[in-house]
Amino acid sequence: MSGKLHEQIHHPTRLAIVAFLSGCMEAEFKAVQEYCGASAATLSKLVTALESAGYVQVRKGYFGRRPRTWLSLTPDGRKALQEHLAALNALVDTSVEQGRRHETAATAPDA
Repeated sequence: MSGKLHEQIHHPTRLAIVAFLSGCMEAEFKAVQEYCGASAATLSKLVTALESAGYVQVRKGYFGRRPRTWLSLTPDGRKALQEHLAALNALVDTSVEQGRRHETAATAPDA
């Protein structure tokens, strides 16, 4: 599977958000915040950007009398994450292969 880098999820915290959400159907905002180690304001801005890109869905409601926000990854978000990870893996594979070629060339005896 080939992929492409997605600028919208390339930021480390955005990538952490979509990676976390890829492992569940839905997560409470606070759980994602704790996982990412981000402030509520920062996470809110990043989630808004991901929502605008169509990668994250935000659902607001109540748990008892307390307001809650739940986040989920959209099908487009799942696809973007898979493509992004495939592109990163391809970069690593290419880099490793080029490193091996340079190492082999550097250690080859002169003719």
